[in-house]
Amino acid sequence: MSQIVVVGSCSMDLVVTSNKRPNAGETVLGESFKTVPGGKGANQAVASARLGADVYMVGRVGDDAYGQDIVNNLQAQGVRTTYMKSVTEMESGTAHIILAEGDNSIVVVKGANNEVTPDYVKEALSTIDDIGMVLIQQEIPEETVEAVCAICSENEIPVILNPAPARKVTQQILDQAAYITPNEHEAALMFDRLTIEEALRQYPNKLLITEGKNGVRYFDGSKEILVPGYPVKAVDTTGAGDTFNGALAVALTEGKPLYDALAFANFAASISVTKFGAQGACRQEKNWRERNEKKRHLKQSHRQGTR
Repeated sequence: MSQIVVVGSCSMDLVVTSNKRPNAGETVLGESFKTVPGGKGANQAVASARLGADVYMVGRVGDDAYGQDIVNNLQAQGVRTTYMKSVTEMESGTAHIILAEGDNSIVVVKGANNEVTPDYVKEALSTIDDIGMVLIQQEIPEETVEAVCAICSENEIPVILNPAPARKVTQQILDQAAYITPNEHEAALMFDRLTIEEALRQYPNKLLITEGKNGVRYFDGSKEILVPGYPVKAVDTTGAGDTFNGALAVALTEGKPLYDALAFANFAASISVTKFGAQGACRQEKNWRERNEKKRHLKQSHRQGTR
């Protein structure tokens, strides 16, 4: 199987749960506090690995306890960490998350993630063999995103750009990325001079706009298509988009058609919100994948036996 390379952020999530989200200047009582591994890049790498892919994580951590915990966790989840190096005298990235009122609010401190530089990434991409897909996000420097898209375009390696956190991206990035997966808010910022419908038509089979539990919308060249989501009772929506992107990378590298790959990614994301933590449901995703494969083989065997 081709390798999936995730270039991006690795952080420690500091998660507070509360019945109420505090307003400016307000203090409220929380219900719990936990530290769990996160970062959009790490989340996507773990999701892909749990779904059976061979995954490299390319990122940086600080020379602190969080950094060692982050690397240990990636290794425990089956992610290759050859290109995970610590930065001396710098703290690891952190995400400060409030879970309240059925949703989340997040403040990200980049820390060592700012050291995921173009030169650092070029070295990794030049030495990893048989890359089938590169996943990248925007919790790292913008020039690194541009460099990755340029390198991959030159070498005909498809890139999934998950443009989060939201910011403007260059036309070069839009042209060179194979797939772009913003949510509705990110898409509105990226394409502020276009309506969503116009943007979809401008980037057929490339711009994939996620709409949470409603699913994913894209334009196939002739019509707009909604791939429906899977309604579930959400426990923690943190990392749902990352699971979606990790699963999408797996499905596409396996050769699934775009619609089927998006349906697979939607299902994985729906499972991810039923557990606590950005990586909390990854094991459950793997178990679902194994059960699904067994059912598929049984159906094939049954069809062959009745011919």
